[in-house]
Amino acid sequence: MRHRVSLLITALLFAGACRQAPHRTSEVVAVTAPKLALDPSDPAWQQAPEYAAKLLPQDLVEPRLMKPSTAEVFVRALNNGTEIAFRLEWPDVAQNDLPGPGRFLDGCAIQIPAKADPELPDPQMGQSGKPVEITFWRADWQASMNGRADDIRSLYPNASIDHYPFEAKSLDTGSDAQKEMAKRYAPSAAVGNRRVGPRETPVEDMIAEGPGTLSPAPRTASRGKGFYGKQGWSVVMIRPLPAGLTPKTRTNIAFAVWDGSHEEAGARKMRSGWVPLAIREAK
Repeated sequence: MRHRVSLLITALLFAGACRQAPHRTSEVVAVTAPKLALDPSDPAWQQAPEYAAKLLPQDLVEPRLMKPSTAEVFVRALNNGTEIAFRLEWPDVAQNDLPGPGRFLDGCAIQIPAKADPELPDPQMGQSGKPVEITFWRADWQASMNGRADDIRSLYPNASIDHYPFEAKSLDTGSDAQKEMAKRYAPSAAVGNRRVGPRETPVEDMIAEGPGTLSPAPRTASRGKGFYGKQGWSVVMIRPLPAGLTPKTRTNIAFAVWDGSHEEAGARKMRSGWVPLAIREAK
């Protein structure tokens, strides 16, 4: 009897594992859906097939990454005819979302050719005359969106602080005088640095025409959301439908992942080559 129960449990576990195993594809397939899920845990993502994008170190331009870290990123995609959503998932043993000197952050990005062209730009951030569009997500931006305050007490919890002049009781909170005083202690924000400080979105849209040419897009049209769990990161990025992508025509996409635990930043990253990207109606 005990032997039969053991066999039954084994069979049930095996069946459950089979049901949970994702359908894998040889390209990224964006299934048509009426609503795009921004939450990485939304059940809507189960209808999209999964693509396992193999990653390799960026060792072509300085600063190079010479030691591999993240081996692959698992990708699902949905589209609604005007926008396309990507869910990226990868294992990560530590949540690196605290900025500061000597700290490195987790992050990921998607890259798509700006123009539909049979001759693809270089996968290393495009090339002259063949720009690429990049949507970049970073873990500290997500922490800011999740409610972590952008102040010394939150970023450096062990720091000892008496007070700052802009916190003086004589200044009314939110007054012009208080805001002006606060700017003196936020030089990055004062000069328009968009990569630090409070965030309205955890992603940024950028454009590039080769290594060293990365610059912010005129505006960020994308949105995103990331979640760190027991298995690592799950991140959703939603952007406008790429140029040239229709139910009958493909485009391409590439991926990048940064692991803060391995001191990855900037060009030091794990990245993929170009991967075909297609649209398909839901079955």
